[in-house]
Amino acid sequence: MEQLPANFSALLALVFALGMRHGFDPDHLATIDGLTRFNAAAQRRISRWCGFLFSLGHGVIVMAVAIGVGVLAQAWQVPLWLEDAGAWISIIFLTLLGFLNLSAVLKTAPDQVVRPIGLKGRLFARLQHASHPALIALVGALFALSFDTMSQAALFSVTAAGLGGWEYSLLMGGTFMAGMMVTDGINGLWISRLIQRSSQMACLASRIMSLSIASLSLLVAAFGAAKYFSPAVEAWSEGREMVLGFVVIGVVAGSFLLALRLSRPLPADA
Repeated sequence: MEQLPANFSALLALVFALGMRHGFDPDHLATIDGLTRFNAAAQRRISRWCGFLFSLGHGVIVMAVAIGVGVLAQAWQVPLWLEDAGAWISIIFLTLLGFLNLSAVLKTAPDQVVRPIGLKGRLFARLQHASHPALIALVGALFALSFDTMSQAALFSVTAAGLGGWEYSLLMGGTFMAGMMVTDGINGLWISRLIQRSSQMACLASRIMSLSIASLSLLVAAFGAAKYFSPAVEAWSEGREMVLGFVVIGVVAGSFLLALRLSRPLPADA
């Protein structure tokens, strides 16, 4: 788990980056993909907003956790086992999701769009048939009830509460949600555009995104394991968490921009 900074501004920026990175979680991508496709098939306008609504519901749970932890922070410290367990759950899940998405790229026919794979999305496949805005937000809220999300929210909430009470924890929860909304919202818009243009370039765009997500999942998992087992790597990473987080976001954002460019409709005279 990240060693969070004690400076308010640095913590705020890091939590926003963590929210953006959380939005690139393969489970988020896979579920938003399913929700967007289901509503697009029914020609519902809500399809392009599925990513935003999903992250809204997800973020409400994070903010609720932030308030609760912030109130209790004076009498409670995050146990070491929570950090260790959270780290290993993240490493294992990222490794598994990385290989699953890499396999999806290799198995998908060249003329088909690659769809991201998530573990929770497979378990709750029927939830991807939600069409009402409130139900889509509820799906996001249900996906937030996981150990990795809860442990991450608890860690930054305890740190924020130490700086200024539960109000600071609530602010960090809202900041995390805002970062997540940016990435999930863009993802929903991109999938909606991709569906409208089923072409060779759209297939290529989906492969770029899937390969980027798979590669970064494996790299982040490997780096997490290296930090856990190597004191030298752990020492080197201290103070660089925010930089590394923005590097991950920058790589995926670059992939998104390239995929968006490739999935643009061709001019009428092309």
